[in-house]
Amino acid sequence: MATVLITGANRGIGLALARTYAARGDRVIGTARNPADATALLAVTAEVHRLDVTDVANHAGLRAALAGLPVDILIANAGMMGPRGGLRDLENTPAIWGEVLATNVTGVFFTVQALADNVTAARGRIAIISSRMGSSARAAGSSYLYRASKAAASNLAANLAVELQPNGVPVAAYHPGWVKTDMGGSSADVSVDESARGLVKRIDALSIETTGSFEDFAGAQIVF
Repeated sequence: MATVLITGANRGIGLALARTYAARGDRVIGTARNPADATALLAVTAEVHRLDVTDVANHAGLRAALAGLPVDILIANAGMMGPRGGLRDLENTPAIWGEVLATNVTGVFFTVQALADNVTAARGRIAIISSRMGSSARAAGSSYLYRASKAAASNLAANLAVELQPNGVPVAAYHPGWVKTDMGGSSADVSVDESARGLVKRIDALSIETTGSFEDFAGAQIVF
């Protein structure tokens, strides 16, 4: 039985991952901004911690709560979308740029910083949920904020892989597919359950030999 910690586990891909790991008998620890409202997650596991990934004090609290607990798999999943348009999309404000980057980039960094000792104690794995939309090879002139944030998240994964390799901890970035969630929309072509099953399989296969990789839920490699 592995101990799996998933951020942003109260909905979407995070919740599907929690259900998938719990179904195979793993110990699932989920985080949510408001645990009391995370009823679907609480039906999966009673181990739900409050974590706003943009709040360093929250990270400190989580680290204290989990002090000494080896974590076999850490999944930095919490994220948000932001404006989908181009240069003239008026939703592109400094405030929303700050919020999305704080969630999708610095939130990932502080999550790993807070729990690196727990993962190292287990010689575990770290998975960062990114997106192929952050790949420069798939530039489309839209959704600038989300694309930039996911490019940065993938870069974080690559750099964390270098730093943590001597500790025996592999790190990789993953594209979950275009998933039917509130973020992905109803036109998406992958169900949350299919994505979660694929991600679990890929994370199980992650090793020091493959650390620093960026691939999708089906195992296809993605250009950074």
